[in-house]
Amino acid sequence: MTEKVCKDCVAEGVTTKRPAPHPGPRCTTHDRAVKKARRAASHERMVQSTYGLGPGDYERLYAAQGNHCAVSGCRATGKVKRLAVDHNHATGEVRGLLCGPHNQLIGYNRDNPEAFRSLAEYLENPPARKVLNDGA
Repeated sequence: MTEKVCKDCVAEGVTTKRPAPHPGPRCTTHDRAVKKARRAASHERMVQSTYGLGPGDYERLYAAQGNHCAVSGCRATGKVKRLAVDHNHATGEVRGLLCGPHNQLIGYNRDNPEAFRSLAEYLENPPARKVLNDGA
């Protein structure tokens, strides 16, 4: 039985014959590269059809945000899990790319800026501070 050789290695002119246990037939390195390219193309099609972004818009927006969640101080980079496309549900306008928790927080508050102002006021002046400090 002959061992299959990676067709991509042969096309690149690699002189060492690498075994090709994956469909194609491809070596492990080229199989991973093909899968990564397919995932990227699939994501690109999804954001174009769902949010009306043009080709490359997601990557341009990602780079413009410094390769991080758009919320200031957030450490999420989108390397492990891609950042979500945040958009206004009423108008469809894309606002930016957010990590999952920030995107869910905005969605939970129904795009209501007043809810966030109220939360900020609560964090800066918690009612327990006044009650517990005055009663002491």
